Amino acid sequence: MRVPVELDPDVDDEAPAGEVITIYDERHFVTYLRLLDAKAEGANWKEVARIVLHRDPAAEESRTYRCWQSHLERAQWLSREGYRRILEQATPNKA
Repeated sequence: MRVPVELDPDVDDEAPAGEVITIYDERHFVTYLRLLDAKAEGANWKEVARIVLHRDPAAEESRTYRCWQSHLERAQWLSREGYRRILEQATPNKA
């Protein structure tokens, strides 16, 4: 890991996309885990967006929903596939 993980960081409007673990991803590992936990518990997306993403769904519902959705999708990708890249980055090259 290249950067320290933040416990409650602010987020961009959209999470990164693609097959590469970004510095943004590294800073937001806790955010992604919180989103996955909330999804597993069936939490209301508006409440999750307000608490975890620091967004106001009452003021900007569609923008907040897109933000929540993109970060949840990124979290799900990391849990399915991206974690392998984290492990590859952490494992020294073996010749």
